[in-house]
Amino acid sequence: MKRVQVIDSHTGGEPTRTVISGMPDLGSGTVAEQAARFREEYDAFRSGVVNEPRGSDVLVGALLVPPADPEAVAGVIFFNNVGVLGMCGHGMIGVIETLVHLGRLGQGTHAVETVVGMVTAEYQEGGRISVRNVASWRSAADVTVEVPGIGPVTGDVAWGGNWFFLVKEPGANLSPSHIESLTADAWKIRQAVNAGGYPEVDHVELFGPPGDAANHSRNFVLCPGKAYDRSPCGTGTSAKLACLAADGKLAPGEIWRQESVIGSVFEGSYEWSGSRISPLISGRAWVTAESVLLFAEDDPFRSGIV
Repeated sequence: MKRVQVIDSHTGGEPTRTVISGMPDLGSGTVAEQAARFREEYDAFRSGVVNEPRGSDVLVGALLVPPADPEAVAGVIFFNNVGVLGMCGHGMIGVIETLVHLGRLGQGTHAVETVVGMVTAEYQEGGRISVRNVASWRSAADVTVEVPGIGPVTGDVAWGGNWFFLVKEPGANLSPSHIESLTADAWKIRQAVNAGGYPEVDHVELFGPPGDAANHSRNFVLCPGKAYDRSPCGTGTSAKLACLAADGKLAPGEIWRQESVIGSVFEGSYEWSGSRISPLISGRAWVTAESVLLFAEDDPFRSGIV
């Protein structure tokens, strides 16, 4: 019976499952190199941790691994129901809250090595966490694709730690009661964007007016495995900031309050770093469970339901 110890948390409603023991030995090297081994040799472990019957499509996993950079307090590999992620903003906030819960971190700024580079996270009094994400940028503006059943859709392609297609025109009502239709539309848009010359895009972000006038925008983010993000999406908000900066619609240091489809909020701002931006995303996370996952040798769904 294999035992895997995990701590679950949620950030703005989006769950993170941090593996703290029982993970495979990925050897030495950078987090990116360890992630490549994880992807190639231990995909069954990934699936078993986050997919049913132990998890769900929405769950994001976080594997704590040794960092190569001596300045980092930890290395983290994020993964979901279909594979390894580059970075995960809500997940990083959840990991930091988990490490504080375990007594491994306190207030202050901490460096963490990820698959796509180093980020820093500041744990502040009261539990607020601010993540300085990897450099973000818009790679293509005003891309129009013909989407079957919808028609022409225009948006930007941008990097915020993952690749996004950010739809420019506000679409359907972004409320929980429309999740099914929003998911279907966003999935069609992703397929059209991929076929239109952007196969790297695996997240689609729709925008609309906020439910709370104190916020600037509401979003709906469809993740690679066809689950929607309950949080405002940290990497998606970073991509949004990159587009706003490129268009001159948000000044450096100015706060952007991004609201999720369920009403949770991240605050974002940025600084210029050459021709790219350095995004800062702030939010809260809460630990929800401490548990041990059991993997019986004769369990037909030991590696999850895929």
